Amino acid sequence: VLYKENVGTGTPIPVTPEMERVKHNQEICSSVLYKENIGQATPTPVTPEMERVKRNQEIISSVLYKENVGKVTPTPVTPEMERVKRNQEIISSVLYKENLGRATPTPITPEMERVKRNQEHISSVVYKEGLGKATPTPVTPEMERVKRSQEHISSVLYKEHLAKGTPTPMTPEMERAKRNQENISSVLYSDSFRKQVQGKAAYVLDTPEMRRVRETQKHISTVKYHEDFEKNKGSFTPVVTDPITERVKKNMQDFSDISYRGIQRRVVEMERKRVDQDQENFTG
Repeated sequence: VLYKENVGTGTPIPVTPEMERVKHNQEICSSVLYKENIGQATPTPVTPEMERVKRNQEIISSVLYKENVGKVTPTPVTPEMERVKRNQEIISSVLYKENLGRATPTPITPEMERVKRNQEHISSVVYKEGLGKATPTPVTPEMERVKRSQEHISSVLYKEHLAKGTPTPMTPEMERAKRNQENISSVLYSDSFRKQVQGKAAYVLDTPEMRRVRETQKHISTVKYHEDFEKNKGSFTPVVTDPITERVKKNMQDFSDISYRGIQRRVVEMERKRVDQDQENFTG
């Protein structure tokens, strides 16, 4: 710290390639000088005696390590310790099996199949015991529609993952086979339709849910009808008046006046009297 306090402010200089080269040379020189101080050594082979001495040293180190361990108090083996021990053995067995090489396959006997099925049944029963009680729900038209939509989406996603195929030319034989298949499918469909559907009515279960939906639809239709009626009540639709409409309107008014006032009846009576008078004049 005192040394740095006496150092004034300096001017930074950029690190040039020449400075990098000098620094690199200094490092090489330091490495060469260090290795020059090391004398030449003679390699010696590892003899059995040296191996024995090395093993003895390891054993002595292990003994000295154990001598430093004090006395311990024995503890009883509890069920929890037994469980942990068994888990460790199972884990060790799994790890051991991972390192196994090729094995000789053994045939699956009927007894093994029976035991395997029993284990599956036991697992299924234990799984179902953990499930709570459920409330069954009827399959509504909306649920059927959603199910069909999901099937269409699954089909589209399945087709998206398909790889590109190699197109093959349509030969006359393939065209003939395709037409035959279409004809066979049409015949089978028609036969099935005539046997199962033709002349028979389609039965639909009248469930409480469908009755509720039907009643709701009736109420909605009635409310909508009355709403439109109340909205349009007291209003009229303007109609363009043209000469033809005026003439028809006037004729209808005349017919109404004639029927209301009895003019038609008097005209008929006057016409009959005039005919009778003409007959009398002609005979007289």
